[in-house]
Amino acid sequence: MSAKNLKVLMVAEQCNPDWVSVPLVGYNFYHEISQIADVKLVTHARNREGFEKYGIQQDITYLEESAIARFYHRLIWNLIVKGRSNWPLYNALAFPIYAEFDRQVYQRFGRAVKRGEYDVVHVITPMMPRYPTSLIKACKRTPLLLGPVNGGVPFPKGFEETAKKEKASWNFLKHIGRYLVPGYVATYKKAHKILSGSTYTLEMLKDTFNIPNTRIDLLYENGISKTFLQPVQKARNADKVQLLFVGRLVPYKGADMLVEAIAQLPQAIRNRILLTVVGDGSERALLEDTVNRLGLQNVIEFVGWVKQQETVDYYRRADIFCFPSIREFGGAVVMEAMACGLPCIVANNGGIAEYVDQETGFKIDLRSRDFVIQQLAEKITLLTENDRLREQMANRCVEKAHEFEWSAKAKRVVEIYTELLEQKVVNPPKSSIRPVHI
Repeated sequence: MSAKNLKVLMVAEQCNPDWVSVPLVGYNFYHEISQIADVKLVTHARNREGFEKYGIQQDITYLEESAIARFYHRLIWNLIVKGRSNWPLYNALAFPIYAEFDRQVYQRFGRAVKRGEYDVVHVITPMMPRYPTSLIKACKRTPLLLGPVNGGVPFPKGFEETAKKEKASWNFLKHIGRYLVPGYVATYKKAHKILSGSTYTLEMLKDTFNIPNTRIDLLYENGISKTFLQPVQKARNADKVQLLFVGRLVPYKGADMLVEAIAQLPQAIRNRILLTVVGDGSERALLEDTVNRLGLQNVIEFVGWVKQQETVDYYRRADIFCFPSIREFGGAVVMEAMACGLPCIVANNGGIAEYVDQETGFKIDLRSRDFVIQQLAEKITLLTENDRLREQMANRCVEKAHEFEWSAKAKRVVEIYTELLEQKVVNPPKSSIRPVHI
């Protein structure tokens, strides 16, 4: 069967071309796969405005939420998302909103799936590996592909204070959730293929559900758009080596360690660099106070939040990307930086550590906060002083980034669709479950 003849039912509750993070990832998968296969998208009505804004009028079903769900969402948002957001608690309490969407998907499409009207069912979002999909009950004749799912990465030892700021004590809710959420275990036991966004999540799921290698693959959820891969001559400031941080200004992203590392640099190196911080969040005021206290106003500048389309300009003006996030699942900003030829200095934990190798940057082991700060200072100094090394890494970054281009990822997913159909895997063997933390 040719790819164009493949009828795919794609379920992506979070899927929006105008947003960032998971909704944008969901949209990019949908957009690229729909170019080479016949895709029916099912998504939440909150995403309609984003699609219509860009005139996207394809085969899309928008599912409306009930008045009760809207009220409940406003309630938990106002109670929890204030100041520093308590995302673990919010995600736990927000599950009923997803459950309503999931129930509607089954009611609308369960019979069609049972009749075999689709060749493949692909459930993309949510991407956290603790959500069920009711359509698994209907997939007797149709293979179900789940993911890529990603998450579950714990806070590293030695960073308890950061974990406390991020309300990590509420993470126990997701550990007990697998026993309380209807259909969660069945989803992972019966899905015909699971895509994992990181090696950590892949091994965790394999261990939890005793999943054989034939039913789970590694596929990073983030990708690179052609915008970032267009060759452009960098507009450089000859007097300064440009450092860049892009991300939310929250504790686990590590911008505070980057600021302290720059404070430790020899004055001669500080005179040669400029760090631009792109992003906003609960830590911004504290970070700006620290910069002022350390007298780094001429070395570090904050530009706030900018639109996704505008970040490419900052990447292209930069020379080095610094992103010491201690608990990153996907880290699309690292891929984007590499695509623009920036050697990357990252923390050796989670998904971002899998993008960077010794030819494209440096990975810092998370032995302690002081160790990370020291290593950041050393690597910044090395790349600032060694123009040749910086150029070699920049060239290799661009080469490697092509592996992450969205159209290449879409082709791989469609290959998996075809493999599932060829294997005719409809009823995978039952597996035992050995609980671990998720």
